[in-house]
Amino acid sequence: MGPKYFLGIDVGSISTNLVLIDVDDRVVEGVYLRTEGRPIQAVKEGLRQIREAVPGIKSEQVGGAGTTGSARQLSGIMVNADIIKDEITAHAVATIELVGDEVHTIFEIGGQDSKIIILREGIPVDFAMNTVCAAGTGSFLDNIAKRINIDISEFGPIAMQSDSPAEIAGRCAVFAESDFVHALQVGLPMEDVLAGLCDALVRNYLNNVGKGKEILEPIVFQGGVSENIGVIAAFKRKLKIDVIIPEHNTIMGAIGAAMLAKRQTEQGKRKTSFLGFELTDIEFASQSFRCDDCANMCQVICATREGVIQAVWGDKCGKYAENHIMAEGKLGAAKH
Repeated sequence: MGPKYFLGIDVGSISTNLVLIDVDDRVVEGVYLRTEGRPIQAVKEGLRQIREAVPGIKSEQVGGAGTTGSARQLSGIMVNADIIKDEITAHAVATIELVGDEVHTIFEIGGQDSKIIILREGIPVDFAMNTVCAAGTGSFLDNIAKRINIDISEFGPIAMQSDSPAEIAGRCAVFAESDFVHALQVGLPMEDVLAGLCDALVRNYLNNVGKGKEILEPIVFQGGVSENIGVIAAFKRKLKIDVIIPEHNTIMGAIGAAMLAKRQTEQGKRKTSFLGFELTDIEFASQSFRCDDCANMCQVICATREGVIQAVWGDKCGKYAENHIMAEGKLGAAKH
């Protein structure tokens, strides 16, 4: 009897998403969690929720596991993933499979990252990601929502009540927040201020991430910020065209990772290396040390399982990645 499911994990700085798809690429279960600076615990909790949500599921029914996101290496080591892929590939694969290969542009805005992916005939041909500025990401809106004591889910509906969005700078988060405070101090309605912030986020995104890109329809908007109807409306105002919000808009990266894992194991006609849901009881850790053997001064990351180093990355020359014993000695020295 063949596998029934494939697992995808997308771990970012703000959210951790896990998805279970079936052999026909249909989403069986999806989990969206806050990472809260603890990616290992978030992955474990996500696996626990998946197991609880699908009654009777067994580890041997999972035919493949894939990871993506900024912590894809760590989560990949944790589950012993069959494939570890970058976010651009994962989002593109999920979008093409679920929306169609006629899609030309993907807007993806998360908590800390934002990216644009240009597709032509179902193939990614160009992409860009945000710089250090947070004004074009969800964390900026989150911080504003906390400042005015509203839930982020209320942000969009309030903004949609505006007929005259306030003028808010979109150059960077510092200027935008300064304009936000000034707008409130002069008594502008809250709905106009929040709509102005949505417009500012969109301008920042298009002027930075989308700069120089040929943005053609159809456009698919995904990531956590695509839940904000105020930002969706701001994109439509700015571009004068519609944007598509896919059914599983907040977990597309994890879906893509699951699809890639399915392809990897099916094409290779091999058994998955996935450790199983039981790994929630296994002790994992991530440690680091600064290598001062040359001018690069690399920050070397070591992932351990039950105290034993499983993988090493971050060293430009590769000497620790290729020799775990050396890394173990460095870690021991760093503790003392």
